[in-house]
Amino acid sequence: MPGDDDEYVTARISYVGFVDQVGLEGVVILKAEDGREFPMRAFSGEVARHISRFQEGDKGAIPTIYNLVEEIAAMADLMLTEVRVYQSGTVLRANLYFQGRKGEIVLRNYRASDSIALASYYDTSIKVRKSLFEEALEH
Repeated sequence: MPGDDDEYVTARISYVGFVDQVGLEGVVILKAEDGREFPMRAFSGEVARHISRFQEGDKGAIPTIYNLVEEIAAMADLMLTEVRVYQSGTVLRANLYFQGRKGEIVLRNYRASDSIALASYYDTSIKVRKSLFEEALEH
């Protein structure tokens, strides 16, 4: 959204893995251009596996809910251009920004893990609220 760009920093996925040995809980480390890192966890290992597959270029088998987004976007001629991650209470959420011929559509307040998975599927920009990087440094 115009006006709040300075509240977010562009990040990329630098690591995808699991917190536990059986792969039930996923972890993603988002790395800013200046080297700061933000670890994100407490989401399903299944989503972490999807993110990892998408990053490796395996986009053949897409989960049903992501496929739903893909089909709607294709039918409406929309392209995911950006995902913005922020904290809402005690959980991480994200807004998804789609661009189409008729303008921008923003889907608000979705699970950050699924939003990051979609960003990795579409190879699109991930932006993280600056304060999350600052809080990560404090811990």
